[in-house]
Amino acid sequence: MLTVDLLRHGALTGGIKYRGQTDDPLTIQGRTDMDLVWQKLAAEADMIITSPLSRCAEPATAWAKQARIPCIIEPRIAEMHYGAWEGKTSETIKTEFPGMLEQWRRDPTGMRPPGGESVDELRQRVHAWLMEIVQRYQNKQLLVVSHSGTLRMLIALALGAPIAGTRHIDMPYACWSRLYCDEQGNRLAFHQRT
Repeated sequence: MLTVDLLRHGALTGGIKYRGQTDDPLTIQGRTDMDLVWQKLAAEADMIITSPLSRCAEPATAWAKQARIPCIIEPRIAEMHYGAWEGKTSETIKTEFPGMLEQWRRDPTGMRPPGGESVDELRQRVHAWLMEIVQRYQNKQLLVVSHSGTLRMLIALALGAPIAGTRHIDMPYACWSRLYCDEQGNRLAFHQRT
């Protein structure tokens, strides 16, 4: 059985925004919150796989070095590219794109932020990656350090939920979840452990 621990990055400087590929740094508290989860996993993880964005990659590579385990930087688990929404608050998006964010929050299926990646494209790249690791890393324990959109999609895929199901998964900063993957399929062991 493959064990996949999922960790969302911690809080970022500049407050809550749709960042996507915008690479703002972690706050001190954001990094501390991530380190607390890592301390619980350090003795168990065989490998770390991280998004290339620094809010994930910097702590992940430091932890891997400390634990002397491999760290793979994986572009397919980067956050969704939000196009014209990047770096904007919800209030700004609602003003500039009336009705669009409200629809996105209800069910983003088939939607694409202007100039960005569609949620269906996100699902395809995350699904391909998940199938690959399930085949490649049986009997291992992986720590995946990524973003709310990517991790919600991974959980939805593991549960066989539709894209709309991602809107019903709470994903706070430094959220820790665990998936079990084997020949019987994928299961969510726990979500939002602190």
